[in-house]
Amino acid sequence: MAKTILIATDFSLESLNILKKVLREKEASEDQNQYDIMLVSGYDSGDSIRDLLFNTKTSIFNRIRPDEFCDAYGIIKNKYSHLVNKIICDVFTGSFQRTFNQYIKAENVEEAYYSSSIKSKGKGRFDIIPYIKKCKDLPSYDISVEIREKLPERGKLAEIFVEA
Repeated sequence: MAKTILIATDFSLESLNILKKVLREKEASEDQNQYDIMLVSGYDSGDSIRDLLFNTKTSIFNRIRPDEFCDAYGIIKNKYSHLVNKIICDVFTGSFQRTFNQYIKAENVEEAYYSSSIKSKGKGRFDIIPYIKKCKDLPSYDISVEIREKLPERGKLAEIFVEA
């Protein structure tokens, strides 16, 4: 059976460095488990009836997740295919800690990873790191990710090939 891990992301290519580091560490420790990886960002879906009725996850992802992000995690999944069972992108739309705790329980998340240097930014997004830190039953780890200011590949698919 696959273990489920959650990685807090803002759907930027640099946030995939967290995934790369986690998988690299699991490979180095010769971990024999398969993992279902959830790439999750916080999203405020609004409170108007129109937003609640007509926004779907697909329309939300079309707004906040670039195509390069999907291509990049596909490449990472292929590289670590012996560790990765599946990768799922999701948004957490709640605003209470108990809602987040129930989300973690419902998805059977066993570990969470995040980077304090990557903050969710953009219209409608919010940071789920405070929720992760307050979740008592969830082992969570802060992964240090170096964000280089001068990077010619910034925002392009080639960015995932730069060693972090």
